[in-house]
Amino acid sequence: MRSPSHAKAHVQVIGTGTYLPDRVLTNYDLEKLVDTTDAWITTRTGIKERRVADKHQATSDLAVKAAHKALQDAKLSAEAVDLIIVATATPDMFFPSTACFVQKALGIKEAVSFDLSAACSGFLFALDAARRMLEEGPYKTALLIGAEKLSMITNWEDRSTCVLFGDGAGAAVLQRRPGSKGVLSTYVRSDATHTDILWVPGGGSRAPATAEVVAKKLNTIHMEGKEVFKLAVHKMISAIHEALRLAHKKDTDLALLIPHQANLRIIEAIAKRVHVPRERIFVNLQKYGNMSAATTIVALDEARREGRVREGDLVALVAFGAGLTWGAAVIQF
Repeated sequence: MRSPSHAKAHVQVIGTGTYLPDRVLTNYDLEKLVDTTDAWITTRTGIKERRVADKHQATSDLAVKAAHKALQDAKLSAEAVDLIIVATATPDMFFPSTACFVQKALGIKEAVSFDLSAACSGFLFALDAARRMLEEGPYKTALLIGAEKLSMITNWEDRSTCVLFGDGAGAAVLQRRPGSKGVLSTYVRSDATHTDILWVPGGGSRAPATAEVVAKKLNTIHMEGKEVFKLAVHKMISAIHEALRLAHKKDTDLALLIPHQANLRIIEAIAKRVHVPRERIFVNLQKYGNMSAATTIVALDEARREGRVREGDLVALVAFGAGLTWGAAVIQF
């Protein structure tokens, strides 16, 4: 049985940080690459531009930059970290894990470091895992990172997908501390009956990256847009409600809802089905597009820096990704 003081403790987000590559790829730039227009992209997605990493940058390079900012925000040195989880669908390589490269770059001699693959839901899956690992011990300080270099698996000849994605990284520092605030609930789920509507079919053990696989661009993102849209709306709404139920809160209690930044139409469809005013729903996809596992944490960090998250505020994060995977979290700051 937990002691009363233990029962009052929560895993708290004590720092966040973001890194976005310098290069901005606008819709007008894409008009020169594929048969599309700024009006077509904006109307169907809400995206105006996205960031693209330098060809020499790996996912871990983006992750390390975001991690430094999160640690600075938390006023902690890297040596305080004993758990590192990197959520990514674009690791540096099959192994070692991207998290190990982050650990090395940060100069942390000993820590538990691993990657987590849940596509666009990755950061929420990592948050769920870290929360439980910190609550149950022996870990004290966790560094969670959502980082992606999606430009490396984007088919730049496919106008239906190349307009959607961007590169970037966001990081959060978590500690278990006494008090009633913190991560009040996490909820994650998967449904493997839809593995073939959003996927990268080539490059793994089933279809290794042979010359033929690369020539057919099987090592790039493939998507059935209509099915993804329909399922994304349904699953994210159910995740929000379930995470709120677990936290013993209502959607009207939320100061801010941060949905996965994949498509403005999806966000608008969610807004119609939850009792959160549009001004309390955070949107930044017009600037960055879909950064997969990085989207929700980058949005949270940006919201904090803009003063849209204040002490005592109740914030919900929700995401949906390939797998299918989906999840949500409720955090009180």
